[in-house]
Amino acid sequence: MEKTKVVVAQPKSRSLRTTIPAGIARTLGITEGSELGWDLQAKENQIVLTVRVLGPDSQRRDANKARKKVDRA
Repeated sequence: MEKTKVVVAQPKSRSLRTTIPAGIARTLGITEGSELGWDLQAKENQIVLTVRVLGPDSQRRDANKARKKVDRA
């Protein structure tokens, strides 16, 4: 398990900030400028946080996957 610390994003903000460990960022293809989508749900007496990579890098990967499928057809 990787651990990071949470800090205040800006002095006048109520938002918090943490770092994505390099290995996780690399595995998920997260780079500077990537956008993340956050979804919080209650499921079976637990709170589940889902984070999705939405930004330019994920769109490029999805387009490449779609192209490979078309090329194979």
